Parts: sequence; C-alpha cells; structure tokens
Amino acid sequence: MVQIIKDMDEFSRFLKAAGCKLVVVEFSAKWCGPCKRIYPLVHAMSLQYQNVMFANVDVDDSKELAQTCHIRSVPTFQMFKQTQKVTLYSRIKRAICCNGNGFMSEPIFEFCGADAQKLEVKIQELM
Repeated sequence: MVQIIKDMDEFSRFLKAAGCKLVVVEFSAKWCGPCKRIYPLVHAMSLQYQNVMFANVDVDDSKELAQTCHIRSVPTFQMFKQTQKVTLYSRIKRAICCNGNGFMSEPIFEFCGADAQKLEVKIQELM
C-alpha cells in the first residue's frame, strides 16, 4: 500500500512509524505524465515488498514538504531509514571512521525519473 502524505507532520509520523524499515517516498504531481505511468508500478512494488513502506507526496498539494525535501523535478524518489535520508555517508559510516578530511554526505539514494527498474534495484539493495 502507498500512503498519501499531505504535510510535514504526516511525513514525520510516517517515518517514525517505519522504525528500521526502508521507506520509499515518491514526490509526484497529478499533471506529470511519467508520474502517472510509474504510480501503478510503485503500487505493485508496495504489495511485493511488504517489509518496505511506500509513500506518495503530491508536490502541488504539499509545497512546503516538497521544498523542505529539496524537490526540483518529478517524479523524484527518496529513501529513508530510521527517519533519515539514506546517503553514502550513512551507508558506510559504520565501516569507515571519518578522519576530518572533509568527506561530504551525498544523497545517492535519491533519483529523478520514472525508472521502475532502477527503483527496484535500489529497494533490493537497501532492504
């Protein structure tokens, strides 16, 4: 099931409720052709991957949330774990100690476009 998120409070509650589960958030718009095409595929993935939580945010209905999440185009998918956006740094920080070399946290588990195959690969990788 894909949960529809309308505001920041709902978004925060949804992320907290997910606990340690992977959360996939699709930022989309009703007028967006690629968003319309990928939505049924995202819904199917939500039924297939029961241990992953899926949400949809309409950027026109939730402008503040879209701005807070730095959405510049639709569809955009962001992945979260334990209420935090999954980044390269969050994935490797347990294995490598940051030695103050200016290592930047890059959001590599965010992507734009209606690429269902790429989305599924990322879900399988992060579960």
